[in-house]
Order: sequence, then C-alpha cells, then structure tokens
Amino acid sequence: MAVSHSADRTKQMPVIEVNGLTKVFRTYRKQPGFTGALKGLFRRQYEQLEAVKQVSFNIEAGELVGFLGPNGAGKTTTLKMLSGLLYPTSGMARVLGYVPWERRDGYRRQFALLLGQKNQLWWDLPARESFELNAEIYGISRADRDRRVGEMSELLGVRDKLNVSVRELSLGERTKMELIAALLHEPKVLFLDEPTIGLDVVSQKTVREFLREHNARRHTTILLTSHYMADIEALCKRVIIIDHGTIFFDGLLSEVVDRFADSKLVRIQCDASAECPAESLARYGEVVERTPGSIQLRVKRERVIAVCKALLDELPVTDIDIQEVPIEEVIRRIFAR
Repeated sequence: MAVSHSADRTKQMPVIEVNGLTKVFRTYRKQPGFTGALKGLFRRQYEQLEAVKQVSFNIEAGELVGFLGPNGAGKTTTLKMLSGLLYPTSGMARVLGYVPWERRDGYRRQFALLLGQKNQLWWDLPARESFELNAEIYGISRADRDRRVGEMSELLGVRDKLNVSVRELSLGERTKMELIAALLHEPKVLFLDEPTIGLDVVSQKTVREFLREHNARRHTTILLTSHYMADIEALCKRVIIIDHGTIFFDGLLSEVVDRFADSKLVRIQCDASAECPAESLARYGEVVERTPGSIQLRVKRERVIAVCKALLDELPVTDIDIQEVPIEEVIRRIFAR
C-alpha cells in the first residue's frame, strides 16, 4: 500500500516546479577609448546583471503555457536553465523530478528544446538523414522512426521535402523540420522559444495547428515563448508574464484583459448624414476611428453603460457594439510599463 500511495503522489506532482530561480551574469564594462582599454588590462570593472530574479511557478502535466515578456525580460534564460544549458545563481527547479542542470541521461531523453532560428539539423544533408542520426542516438527503432517522421511531416506539409538538403529549404520548411527533429523521441516536456519567428502567416498557422494537435494527442507539457499574440491566443489558456526578470502575472489569458485593460471599445453605427463633431464625442471617450456612419470610442470600463445610454439618446444610432480591447494591445501596454 505504501508503494501505491507514493506512486499516486508522484503522478500528482507538477511536471515543472520552479522555486526562487535566479540567474546573475557578471559582465565586463569597458571604458571608452585607448586609455580605457589599457586600464582594462590591469583593473577590470565588472557589473552584475540579474537576468532572472526569484522566479517561481508550477506547470502540470499536459499544460500548454505561454511565457511572455519583452526582449531581455529573462524568458530565454529561464528556458535554458530548465533545459540544463545554464546553471542558476540560486533557487531550485525540477522537471519530471530531475534537476535540469545535473544533466542526467534520464532527463535528457524526456525533454526537447527548440530555439527559434537555431539549427540542430545538419545544414548540408537532407533532413531525413538528420532524423536517422537522432533516432540512433535515442535508440528509436527504424519502424517507429519512419512512422513518426511520416505522421509529423504529413501534418506539417513537408513530406515531399524530406530528401532536400536543409540549406535549400525555405525558412518555414526548415522550422517544420526542426520541430520534427525535436519531437522525434516523443519528449514529455517541450520548451519552445519563438518557434514561428520570421514565418509567413500560412506557416505560422500550420505550426500552431500542429502543436495544438500534438499537445492534445500526446499530452506533452509545453512552455512556449512568442512575440506573436496569435500563437498565444490560439494555443494557451494560461500565460506567465515576465518583465525585468520577475514574474508579473501568472494566470488565465482571459484574465489579462479584465485585470489590465481599463477601457472597452464602443462602436456605433448611425446615419451617415448625422453630424457628430469630434469635440462633442471626446467627452465620452477617446475617438479611435471615425468613418462616415461609424464611430469607435475607447471608453473607461466603469462608464460604458452610461456612455452607451447617452449616445442612444443624442444620436440617430442604428447599431451599437461593445468589445474588449484586443489582447495584443493590452500585452503591449503591459510591456511598455
């Protein structure tokens, strides 16, 4: 019975546990000019850069979580620590029960890291040959390798490109091949850092649909960073927002608008011949867009009902529509802070 209870507790443990994770980089600060270079030979000045500060969060099995933040916020540094590429200055993390930077073989066989525009495939060889090498490294049988490559390449629309040299592939095709290589050994945890960066909208959509399908079928735990909010909205119910190395928000994506957007968008349709001076509309809110017969206002949330009533009373309104501020704009304003 004791063994059974222990197994139950193991199943209930978060797949990713991060507690107080901190990474400080020591960088050399060079003084300007030739004199500064000479001084640096004898007495160097260093400064401490806290890339990640006391970061803590848990991720359950099968979750697909968005990891958001502006450039330099600490996202990639965190992913590199969780994948064992960097040692933290302090704090602790466990992924699948392993301490990542101990680099145990059992852990390395159960996770994958895909960094946007960082190649893991052999540049001068067809992707298929890189897949064969990876399969040998992970001890994957030929039958399983062929089945997995066939399924994923079909879903990603690159089956006819498997025998083409990687250097001759387009960026979108190369990214899809990199994704296949990362998932060939069917990892339980996948760290994705800007997987759709630089891709056209069609390739972005294909990659998003593939990740959604893979997560649903394999229950792979995925931590995804992206500057494309379309990726986050399509894939992630939960987001973690990091800024200046610290966690700013951790919760449902739907709660971001409720918590950080203090306005709503009110669009009214009215008779094109009706006169609606901008100065008279400004007392209700910010005029965002104005066309013949249509006006869009940004209105404080607490004033929306009162403003709608006033507009209906004063203007020949034929239709009125109230919308939340787009999530992308809300995130952008959070980063601007």
